[in-house]
Amino acid sequence: MRLVLSIIFAIAAIAVYNKEYMLSSLKNIRAHNSLSNIFSSNSNSTHAMSAPAASTTAFHGLPVIPPTGALTTTSPRKIQKSFLAIEQSEGAGAKVRRSIGTPQLRNFSPFLMLDHFAIPPGAGFPDHPHRGQETITYLLSGAVDHEDFAGHKGTIETGDLQFMTAGRGIVHAEMPRQNADGSPNVGMQLWVDLPKSLKSCEPRYRDLRAKEIPEVVVDDGKVKVKVISGQSYGVDSVKELAYTPVWLLDFTVQPGGSVKQALPRGWNAFAYTLNGTTIFSSGGVSRPVAQYNNVVFEKEGDSIEASVEAGADSEARFILVAGLPLDQPIVQYGPFVVTSRDEVMQAMMDYQTHANGFERAEGWESEIGKSMVH
Repeated sequence: MRLVLSIIFAIAAIAVYNKEYMLSSLKNIRAHNSLSNIFSSNSNSTHAMSAPAASTTAFHGLPVIPPTGALTTTSPRKIQKSFLAIEQSEGAGAKVRRSIGTPQLRNFSPFLMLDHFAIPPGAGFPDHPHRGQETITYLLSGAVDHEDFAGHKGTIETGDLQFMTAGRGIVHAEMPRQNADGSPNVGMQLWVDLPKSLKSCEPRYRDLRAKEIPEVVVDDGKVKVKVISGQSYGVDSVKELAYTPVWLLDFTVQPGGSVKQALPRGWNAFAYTLNGTTIFSSGGVSRPVAQYNNVVFEKEGDSIEASVEAGADSEARFILVAGLPLDQPIVQYGPFVVTSRDEVMQAMMDYQTHANGFERAEGWESEIGKSMVH
């Protein structure tokens, strides 16, 4: 029963989990009432599973800007589909617009999940585990504290980002600050898969401050780009942010402004519209896309084109994301993202028994999470 309660709490406490997957996961967990029952059908099954080994060498990630092949803007990508991210309640009082990780768009490699969240004061996500993925959190307003069992602590504020590599295992807490005006803390959280060879790496954490992010202003001041990761109009981002190569660009386009943004060929790409109406164009076909939509682009092509009508009432803002697809299975069980069912079972057991990456979880409690737990 201790296993059941631990994993149910870990899954239910976090807003970023896929609801449908949670229901399936909880149903499976309730079919067992102890760790011994899970493995009782085969006494050798625990030994047959290989435990993740610690990474012995430092790895600095794959190049965020591909070293070969010039970036061009000669063949804009077509839209594969676009859809509204529906707001839903999640966690303890949070509101989430989830687009990736839903029936509309699931496992869009290397992307596992995208949430546009609003967390009011008093809500939050106390101590919970991850394995096998990276999380990127971009705060649009407010402030959020982070603390994990590896000793990392930090606070991100408006315009800041947090890059966390879970690797072989991490337990952390994410708690919003109490804003004086009672306003929610708003941001984006993206889950990114790790290459199979790096799923057993040591966890790491890095804050990226708003002041560190290069900005580009083009089209006579009508287009502003925050180059969080990748390259835009010849300006490169800060390097060494994540292991899996991901481009993350934040565009604000004034009425009459237009964008031609190069993307690495063969990478999956999408745009999430935060404000206003953005017109995406390709091959003479233009499609206006309103606020809170995820726009999924076809893989063919070298760029995207976007604009805002000259007579529009307001500016438009969208986040453009591209990533290197990973040729590997995705098996996800709540916070554990691995490549086989056996590895899922191993992750559950490791978390419960404080082994193979979760040793530091034994007896550990975050300071920031105690307000919700006790």
